[in-house]
Amino acid sequence: MRTANVILAAGSGTRMKSDLPKVLHPLLGRPMVAWTVEMAEAVGDQQPVLVVGHGKEQVKALLGDRAEFVEQKELLGTGHAVQQAAPVLQGRADAVVVTYGDMPLLRAETVRSLVDLFARERQASVQTALAMLTVVRDYPQGFGRVVRDAQGEVVRIVEEADCTPQQRALRELNPGIYCFDAEWLWQNLGQIPLSAKGEYYLTDMVGMAVEQGRRVVATPAPLDEVNGINTRVHLAEAAQILRYRVLEAHMLAGVTVVDPAATYVDAEVRIGRDSVLLPGVMLEGDTQIGEHAQIGPYSRIVNSRIGSRCRVQNSVVEDTIMEDDCQIGPFGHLRKGAHLGCGVHMGNFGEVKNSYLAPGVKMGHFSYLGDAQVGENVNIGAWTITCNYDGARKHRTVIGEGVFIGSDTLLVAPVEVGEGAKTGAGAVVTHDVPPHTVVVGVPARPMNPKPHTGERSKSA
Repeated sequence: MRTANVILAAGSGTRMKSDLPKVLHPLLGRPMVAWTVEMAEAVGDQQPVLVVGHGKEQVKALLGDRAEFVEQKELLGTGHAVQQAAPVLQGRADAVVVTYGDMPLLRAETVRSLVDLFARERQASVQTALAMLTVVRDYPQGFGRVVRDAQGEVVRIVEEADCTPQQRALRELNPGIYCFDAEWLWQNLGQIPLSAKGEYYLTDMVGMAVEQGRRVVATPAPLDEVNGINTRVHLAEAAQILRYRVLEAHMLAGVTVVDPAATYVDAEVRIGRDSVLLPGVMLEGDTQIGEHAQIGPYSRIVNSRIGSRCRVQNSVVEDTIMEDDCQIGPFGHLRKGAHLGCGVHMGNFGEVKNSYLAPGVKMGHFSYLGDAQVGENVNIGAWTITCNYDGARKHRTVIGEGVFIGSDTLLVAPVEVGEGAKTGAGAVVTHDVPPHTVVVGVPARPMNPKPHTGERSKSA
């Protein structure tokens, strides 16, 4: 059975009180609508059709070729929205699934079960017009009420605004997720009556099917999957549910999460087995953590690659590469373009930006390296600073292998410190330092060795 997906995402989302279109609000590093598109990709056998309206250019730019777009120029209800997909989908599918861009919690397996139910019922009776999800709960969230007959069959849906007091008390709700017989859908969409609000409700298709003697079948949906998002409060509630789902998947794959309630991991993050996330961790964007790493407590890592057996404690890491066996923190900051080679140690209150630290570098504490190339086994003393900006341009600092940089050294770029050289405490290095040379002072100069007279000391 060929299955197509229509995702309704044209609404303006005024209750979000935002300049950003509702379906583009982020959830765990993904725009809300991207969760629905991913679900549709897993269920249908063709590209989903997205009905857009408010913010359509932004939505199109975000999703690119992941969806086929049709526009609902006038917001005349859900039935009218699905009608916009008819020219694109007619003749291309046997079943049409309708979902929403503001329902990111809906799982693919739930929609697959709905499609499977429709397929079974359609095979048993060609009179089956549609299958739908329902949910029973006390909090209606504006959903329509499901009305059944004495035999328990669904006979119609009543929108909340049109409910009588008795209907309003019904606890079985319609979240608006359907699997339609495609041929029947396209034949009858144009027959939906205009509501008192001046809209065409897709929910009216249920009553129309029953009046025509067609079957409507329903199956319950999990309570936590059909919450629509209309406000920032709903957005936070959805994020909490999605966050635990993501963490649960990592834990089942061999990652220890000490306190899931205090751990925030975006959907695209990858984590190796036997790694440990301590409380207060935030892993964002395109981040990858190796095996046997320990992250946290209270660390934020964004768009970075962290190798195996690394330790990141109370630190911020952004757009960075940390190779295996590195350590940073507490209170370190790796900024964009930082790259730590294997085994680099960076202690408390250190900062690195747009620099490469080769394997074995030790940068204990209270130092800043910007626009620097640091060779293997270099020691960076406390309070070392690369003065990389002259007020107009950035300049590079190059430090050779085995260099010892004394505490409180200022390296005024552009400058190069040769292999095996040393700087004294408080040195201000304004010129290149030859290999194996000791420089001291302000400005730093080569240290003059004491002349060797060949005489023994009188105190000897």
